[in-house]
Amino acid sequence: MRCPICGKDAVEAYRPFCSKRCADIDLAKWLGGTYAIAGREEDEGDDPEAQAPRQRPNGEDEED
Repeated sequence: MRCPICGKDAVEAYRPFCSKRCADIDLAKWLGGTYAIAGREEDEGDDPEAQAPRQRPNGEDEED
């Protein structure tokens, strides 16, 4: 297996990296926002509260 940062052979102690330096570089990229995991945008169907009508204290439904 190759180090994803520099391409050298990985070392078992730092796997999948070759050294602590490359592991730290990778961590800094995650913390700095260079890497990101794609997400999905929430739509109205994802929020259960958005589907339920809100009620006033007297029991009547509120209109938006």
